[in-house]
Amino acid sequence: MNVMDAMRFIESEFIIINSTPCSVCGGHYITESSGFHVADHAAMNVTSCYCERCGSRKDFSFRAPQISSMDPSTSIQLN
Repeated sequence: MNVMDAMRFIESEFIIINSTPCSVCGGHYITESSGFHVADHAAMNVTSCYCERCGSRKDFSFRAPQISSMDPSTSIQLN
């Protein structure tokens, strides 16, 4: 997977987050942090968000094929 493919994956994740209404009030989610987590040899991109209206929190998890080989105990936090 090249850089352009990885960027398409990440862009599609933000499209999903931006089109998902808050389950409490219907507001929009704002990204607070994003990071990769590797467990059981599967990489996941976890994005923590909060609702702009009511403050409700939600974590979005996406498969991260752009991360091919990392130590399973590794977590990377991007802020």
